[in-house]
Formats: sequence, C-alpha cells, structure tokens
Amino acid sequence: MNIVKARKLAYEYIKLDEDGKLESKSRAVDDVDLDVQAGDFVAILGHNGSGKSTLAKHINAILLPTEGTLYVDGKNTQDESKLWEIRQTAGMVFQNPDNQIIGTIVDEDVGFGPENMGVPQQEIWQRVEDSLKAVGMWEYRSHSPNKLSGGQKQRVAIAGVVAMRPKCIVLDEPTAMLDPNGRKEVIQTVHELNQKEHVTVILITHYMEEVIHADKVIVMEQGKIVMQGTPREVFSRVEELKAYRLDVPQVTLVAHELQKAGVPIPNGILTIDELVEELEKVRRK
Repeated sequence: MNIVKARKLAYEYIKLDEDGKLESKSRAVDDVDLDVQAGDFVAILGHNGSGKSTLAKHINAILLPTEGTLYVDGKNTQDESKLWEIRQTAGMVFQNPDNQIIGTIVDEDVGFGPENMGVPQQEIWQRVEDSLKAVGMWEYRSHSPNKLSGGQKQRVAIAGVVAMRPKCIVLDEPTAMLDPNGRKEVIQTVHELNQKEHVTVILITHYMEEVIHADKVIVMEQGKIVMQGTPREVFSRVEELKAYRLDVPQVTLVAHELQKAGVPIPNGILTIDELVEELEKVRRK
C-alpha cells in the first residue's frame, strides 16, 4: 500500500518586485510521480537546488502543489480539512535540531507534540519513555537539550516526532550539521525505527554512505526524478551520477576504477566487505 503518492506534482516559486508585480517564476518540482510503500526506507538524493527539499515539504503539507496532486495515507494535501491528519501521519525532522527543540528539559520537549494533540497525560509520559528509548536517549531524559551534542540533539528532535506516532517520518538533511559520529548515530537511529517500529522513512541527504541500506533511492535534478531503483541499481551508474554532480560511496568508486583498469568485478559494490569478497574471488581464479 502507498503511504505517499504523487501524480504530475509541480511547485513554482514566484518572485515579485517592489510593486508586487511578477518578476520571475521557477519550477522547483516539475511533473513528479512518486510512490512510497508503507514501511519502506526511501532516500532522495540531488545536488543543491535539485528540488529534493521542496518535495519533502509537500509530504508534510508545509507546501501545497502548484499543479498535480499529492496524497499522504490516501488524503489529498490540498484538502484543508485533512491538513491536521496529514501532519500527524507524516512527521518532519529538519537540518538544524535547535529549530525543533523548544523544551528546557529533554522529556518535556518530547512530550510537547503529544500534549498539543490532546493526548491524555498518562499516555504522554508513556510515549515520551517509548520514544526516548527508541532513539537511545532515555538516560538523558532529565538533561537540558542545550548541553547535548549535535547528534544527541537530533535524536531528541526525532524522538519528539516519534512521540506523535506518525506512520511516516520525513528527514530533510538531518545530518548536514553533524560530525561523522553524530551522523552515524542519527542514521542508525532512523534505521532502527524503520526496522523495529515499521515507520516509513523518507531521507533527504547528500551523504551517499547514508543510503546504501535504503529500500529505494531516488535521484532528482532540476525538479525532476531522473533515476530511481535499489541502491545497487542506482550506484551501478557511476558516470551518470557524476553527470548530475553527485558522488558515489567511496568503495563503489574504488570498485568502478578497478573495473576500468580491467579487474573483473561486478557493478554496484556498496560495502568494503563486498569488495574484499569479489577481489578474493579474482585472486583465487
């Protein structure tokens, strides 16, 4: 079953001059068809300005289509009467955790969303406990968010979204401001939520190593979807990705260069273990 479905989706940014007259229009999302199955982990890649963040904001109905339609769990985002339900279904996590954390204590912050939803007090605290345990932050429940590392803050921000029990979480470059350890913590947390809690995950990122375990990878360029498939299928097309100004995982690039040098190994190698295994086969031959 599709939890997100877009058909001919388009969004235009309109710029007005000082007199309020139209100065320019630019299509950030252009004629996009998108299907995300419930429970999937989908990664969306693209260079800056490719339209990936604009697309993400449509899934949470922060932006509404200029043309076309987008359905979240069967609800049309342009139906104003359904906006509250849509935003409860698809939670959003942004780049900067400081923009999402508003409480002075971790557990109060995580409980803020459910409280706003009118969840009974007893259930709120159960949700806070469950969510903080799910992201590995329960022991920090009484800490001030200001004293946490970047990765810990982002995990608290994710817990705040999880506490609202969404079916889908959209993460818009959640690791862009983090160091490598923080990035690893956050991506591991998101994978665990997907696998253990069966939450659908849509991850917008430009770190290729973060998407090698996704179910599906989508590549955007100039507002359009230009490639999609499994990580192995997409990263097999190294030269095409380079043409879209995108990197590939380091190990995939090494394997690609070895192939070009005549080493008989397959396309789409994603991990060091896979590369070592293939090189060992070559050596034995």
